[in-house]
Amino acid sequence: MTARIERVVTEGVVTVDGSEYKVENNTWIVGDDEEVIVIDPARDAEAILESVGEREVLAVICTHGLPDHVGGAIEVAARDEAVVALNRKDRRLWRETWEETYPDIDMEDEGVFGVADVELEVIATPGITQGGVSLYVEELGVVFTGKTLLADGPGKIGGEYPALADQLTAIGERLFTLPGDTRVLPAHGEETTIADQEQHFDEWLAGSLTGDREPEDATEGLLADGTKVSGIKLRLDDE
Repeated sequence: MTARIERVVTEGVVTVDGSEYKVENNTWIVGDDEEVIVIDPARDAEAILESVGEREVLAVICTHGLPDHVGGAIEVAARDEAVVALNRKDRRLWRETWEETYPDIDMEDEGVFGVADVELEVIATPGITQGGVSLYVEELGVVFTGKTLLADGPGKIGGEYPALADQLTAIGERLFTLPGDTRVLPAHGEETTIADQEQHFDEWLAGSLTGDREPEDATEGLLADGTKVSGIKLRLDDE
């Protein structure tokens, strides 16, 4: 196997509801010595293309449409006339950054992109945005999770969870069914693993993320079918 993964870290300021946040973004490059796919091209296209070098960019894949993660998409794709892929549900967000263009490919759940000798499988993981996705590369034992899951838990926007129930459902049903040793490569911060994060899942469901933790012996808040009042229903066991 010749495919490998590289990370480009850029930084800048993001404004959310009038407040400014200094953030670092991960852009991931997957490929070999000849061709690559660029994931989440953050604001500095020049730095990303410098890391790509002479290799051909086949595609630019955006795990979601938030401005600081798509800011380099057009310039990175344009150099080699690569396609840009985004879930259609995040088109409105995309247009906040790129008013006069749309992505070339509307990504769908279970879609597949190929580069070098590996495949990137699209996994729908909404929550941070309606069109959020993750990208699983079985051959490399990694999943690119965008802002859905970070090393310190589920990602936020400006310190808030836009749709925590959807986000936790996606994490539980789509990400925590992957092998435990799968490396989690997020859009911010350092990497983690599925197993490291899964051990905190019950705490998240119990309310630790929002300060609404339930007593350990609490049965209130669960419906007859096991659905939590928050709307989170998990199907982790075989049915």
